[in-house]
Amino acid sequence: MRRPLRFLGAILLALTAAACAPRIDRPGPAVAMPVLEDTRMMTDDGAFAPVRRWLPETGTVKAALIALHGFNDYGNFFAAPGAYLARRGIAAYAFDQRGFGAAAGRGIWPGVKAYADDLKTMTGLVRARHPGVPLYLLGASMGGAVIMVAMTGDDPPPVEGIILSAPAVWGRATMPFYQRWALAIAAHTVPWLTVTGRGLNIRASDNTEMLRALSLDPLVIKETRIDTIYGLSNLMDRALAAAPALASRVLILYGKNDEVIPEGPVRRMIESLPADGRQRRRLVYYDDGYHMLLRDLQGETVWRDIAAWIEDAEAPLPSGADGNGRLSAPLPLH
Repeated sequence: MRRPLRFLGAILLALTAAACAPRIDRPGPAVAMPVLEDTRMMTDDGAFAPVRRWLPETGTVKAALIALHGFNDYGNFFAAPGAYLARRGIAAYAFDQRGFGAAAGRGIWPGVKAYADDLKTMTGLVRARHPGVPLYLLGASMGGAVIMVAMTGDDPPPVEGIILSAPAVWGRATMPFYQRWALAIAAHTVPWLTVTGRGLNIRASDNTEMLRALSLDPLVIKETRIDTIYGLSNLMDRALAAAPALASRVLILYGKNDEVIPEGPVRRMIESLPADGRQRRRLVYYDDGYHMLLRDLQGETVWRDIAAWIEDAEAPLPSGADGNGRLSAPLPLH
């Protein structure tokens, strides 16, 4: 009996000796006024983030929208829906968040607060660019989690509504214990180690051509540091915990075939939303949808629903997918 205990003690001692803190590349102190240029945003700590925009070519701007990309992605994810919305009078903006795309600190997690603060900065800059125009936020996966945290924290950005596409709410409360333990141990022993998604057999979309293009895009991160994944888990924890305080007008989009964010955590998030805010939210469940709803083969169906909801949040959506009730039925947690 003593030998196994000594062996276990030796392992714990080795892990303690090798312990490393997850790296967090937090923003520096404020040194400048934030600025929005045509192709980039400068935050108050002097960091630059690439910005892409899609503006209506004719007529007045009916609304403006800021889109936040998902994990390991970047602002170009919104190219097709952004162009679609612009043709319907909606000015769309997307920027590379810290650590992703061509933004500062590529591959390194900057902390949850940094993402929420950058979103607030961008919101203020876009609102100043389009005074008096309704402003909306759209977040895909990780971007949705950032929006949830920002909207329920101190000094939430003033917007007319938010759109959460497959929001990353797979917090630790909904993970098996062995996943939580393995991630915590790895993040504090080998935080620098990088991993890929190869071998997981996860299908993020039915748009094979788009997925192939992403695999060749140098701005899409293919190998991820363990401590960055740990940071993402912290963000998902915060987003799931924020749900009871999310009082915004919200459009929630989810696909039946999502293999990235399980349906159970999304169900838990929806059940946690304020009971008195049911009239201010719309749940849309796409039977043919995958995780990358905005870029699936049926992506234009989703774009139409988004445009229609911005135009009139009370009217039925063109797809009719808000009436199938799938996300309002009891579901076990995965």
